[in-house]
Amino acid sequence: MEEKYNWNLKEIFVSKEEFEKTKMAMLEELEEISKFKGNLCESSNSLYQCYKIYETALEKLERLYAYGMLKYHLDMSNQEGIKLFKEVESISTEFATKTSFITPEITFADSDKIRNYLKENKDLQRYKRDINDILEEKEHILSKEEENLLSNYQEVFSAPENTFDILTNAEFKFGTLIDEDGKEQEMTDSNYTLFLKSQNENVRKQAFDLMYKKYSEFINTITELYLSNVKATAITAKLRKYKSSLEKAVKSDDASIKVYDTLIKSIHENMNINHKFIEAKKKLLEKNDFHMYDLYVNPFEEGKDEITFEDARKEVMGALNVMGKEYTDKLTEAFENNWIDVYAKPNKKGGAYSMGVYGVHPFVLTNFVNSKRDVSTIAHELGHSMHSYYSSKNQTIIDANYTIMTAEVASTVNEILLSEYQTKNEKDKTKKAELIYELLEMIRATLFRQSMFAEFEKIVHDKIEEGETLSAEDLNNIYYDLNKQYFGENMIVDEQIKYEWARIPHFYSDFYVYKYATGISAAISIADNILNKGEAFVNRYIEMLKQGCSKKSIDLLKMVDVDLESEHVYKQAINFYEGKIKELEQLI
Repeated sequence: MEEKYNWNLKEIFVSKEEFEKTKMAMLEELEEISKFKGNLCESSNSLYQCYKIYETALEKLERLYAYGMLKYHLDMSNQEGIKLFKEVESISTEFATKTSFITPEITFADSDKIRNYLKENKDLQRYKRDINDILEEKEHILSKEEENLLSNYQEVFSAPENTFDILTNAEFKFGTLIDEDGKEQEMTDSNYTLFLKSQNENVRKQAFDLMYKKYSEFINTITELYLSNVKATAITAKLRKYKSSLEKAVKSDDASIKVYDTLIKSIHENMNINHKFIEAKKKLLEKNDFHMYDLYVNPFEEGKDEITFEDARKEVMGALNVMGKEYTDKLTEAFENNWIDVYAKPNKKGGAYSMGVYGVHPFVLTNFVNSKRDVSTIAHELGHSMHSYYSSKNQTIIDANYTIMTAEVASTVNEILLSEYQTKNEKDKTKKAELIYELLEMIRATLFRQSMFAEFEKIVHDKIEEGETLSAEDLNNIYYDLNKQYFGENMIVDEQIKYEWARIPHFYSDFYVYKYATGISAAISIADNILNKGEAFVNRYIEMLKQGCSKKSIDLLKMVDVDLESEHVYKQAINFYEGKIKELEQLI
């Protein structure tokens, strides 16, 4: 395999000796940082000097960790790689331990004193955002004794999620079904989706029935686990002086309750648009009765078209040409200078990701198998990479790591731009319809499905925080009614779907899923504006990417006309969705 398709990890460390030298230097810096423990906030200079050393140590840590992880992921059976990864994990833990005093000491210091430090010491202002974030959290920090007590209960609070994971991943046995070839196959949680995508309706129904038969048998147990998790979240929020667990969650995301409520309200007011897509899916599949187990069937024949990596590169570059020369020059560098480890190899980590390495460049892992879907994966991961590149070049390492609220925006923008480019240039009517369908399915699954999950969470949390007692039947009914609303009359909402809430692991990370819906709404708005407004808007978008996390996420998105507290951005996304449905209807 040509070297151009493989990572060049020597860009991080030329040799093991350089790795060791960097490690020792970082460990020495950690010892220097430790000397500030107990007197960190005695003066502005003391605080500055600690942050200064912390910054350089963090840069070294990121390179050490990246080198160990990337090397390990190239061959996860290699003993040397395994040993190296364990070493960098240990180093990372030591770093966290040695620097753990910084946040508490700033928290428990006099806030006015710290703010005066920021005014009088211009050098310290380099770390202003991080320090202010700590001060803003102060009102929700308990006394040292209370914080210690609460930390001792974390294992108890995490017990519902841990038990759920063990129960559903290790102990659930779903039974067997008869596949398309008449062979008996064991169904597992991991192959369930594959069976739901089968072109054979009987296979899909068997899988659906097996899945929810098992969850129905344990629904009371899972109800107790989930509600215990909700109550633990509510208790923690109350102890930390938040008005609700939702307020606590959105504040940690740099968002607001208004963002959450506006999303759900906007989706509710436009539910009929999703119903139109369900009607189009039903028509494509030529089905009189459209069941929940038919939802994931691809109406188009898969696996026929193959593409080389070089042609995939041309498509990605063609689609992203609208981003201008600066952006595309850097993409060219990514393709030509070993940013991407392209092909699947024995024992290589599966899937795909982008990892930014401060002071070097991002590294992208893919497992390219000449599939057309791989093209979208490359565009997506390079979106992350460009975000990392711009933020690293323009921010300190402390301010370079963008938040979860913006993390998927740049990647999804690239996917949408690619889809629009491919659709525009596709001459075959069926292939064009397939491209539009795939984009629609992504929007449905991300905007509407995740909003439904978000609404379910809010209803349950609100009821618990208002003192209501909920049963398994209550949760089932809430979830079933939401499915009826979201899918409409064109869908037969099978009774078993009422148990689906019980298998969603994200519900144990309270109020997490709404960010998928806000993220794709932002991405649709940005991609639409890039295509319609051109260079001036592109420049604003790139400027946003350069900011990292130096500003609050909600304010960063306002730089590109995305106000997540306004219905406008969600309406724009829904209008785009509706427009694509109309395009599909004209082709089928």
